[in-house]
Amino acid sequence: MPLPATVVITGALGFIGRHLHDRLAREGVTVRGVDLTADPARGVVAGTVTEPAGWAGLLEGADALVHTAALVSNVAPLDRAWTVNVLGTARVLEAAAAAGVPHVVHLSSIAAFGQDFPDGVTERHPPRLTGASYADTKVNAEAVVLAAHAAGRIQVTVLRPGDVYGPGSRPWVLIPIELIRRRQALLPDRGRGIFSPCYVDNLVDAILLALAEPAARGEVLTITDGVGVTCAAYFGRLAALVDGQVTLLPTAVARPLALAAGALTRAAGRDSELGAASVAMLLRRGTYSIERARAVLGYEPAVDLDEGMRRVAAWLDEQGLRDGPGGSR
Repeated sequence: MPLPATVVITGALGFIGRHLHDRLAREGVTVRGVDLTADPARGVVAGTVTEPAGWAGLLEGADALVHTAALVSNVAPLDRAWTVNVLGTARVLEAAAAAGVPHVVHLSSIAAFGQDFPDGVTERHPPRLTGASYADTKVNAEAVVLAAHAAGRIQVTVLRPGDVYGPGSRPWVLIPIELIRRRQALLPDRGRGIFSPCYVDNLVDAILLALAEPAARGEVLTITDGVGVTCAAYFGRLAALVDGQVTLLPTAVARPLALAAGALTRAAGRDSELGAASVAMLLRRGTYSIERARAVLGYEPAVDLDEGMRRVAAWLDEQGLRDGPGGSR
């Protein structure tokens, strides 16, 4: 099936949004976007998801919208995360439906499964609230978009990406590298938790398939690289890129140390994602099935972890980040 002719991206200047924008443009799609700041060269206007009236003109005549914008943080206050991730999603859907946009691809997260789930979990397993602001608002945002689809207001596809990494990723590349350099990269359970990588180009492949495949509408689909690796293995690879190391500790030791380091860093006026929810993510013991995405989309991850890490290393070299912090989400 052909791709839609015109696609609007929310969060168009973010990590995933940029990669998606570039790929769609290469495929000949007309791309429009909105983010907190404007970039006229990329067709991106300034605006927020909670007040789409200011950029709703982008939606006129669009064939699809990809909603990537979100507050991605494990330490953000629940009210703030709810405003962006749930209320903002509802308002974006309302604006898209009012403009006659026929299809929305909504990016959720494997965080919607919670932290305690069976190995090889499928989309039939119910979402679970955990008390973590990011995960719980992703669960609620899914409910918003699926309710809109069920009511016939607009057609939606929900994608649940895994741990999305690649050149420019803050959560899974730049922030860990910063912690490694600060010697704060502490892995609980001696690094035996399971990390479920999703290289960003694999996710972009899945988004394009979802945009083109009518059978994907109304579906919730998990998108990862189809494998799980230990946290020690993944973060150890990152550490090797910057000649650093991670510290493997028992959970009873790692948790209070991580929480204290995060609190002290934030008290000093610097950002830190070290907190209870982040520690819990590093303790996941299961993997996620992508069989439904294979069946519905024909999705097959093309970039494995070895190649993904080679691309991350090349990007760090290009940006001059092997020897110092930096980068953008």
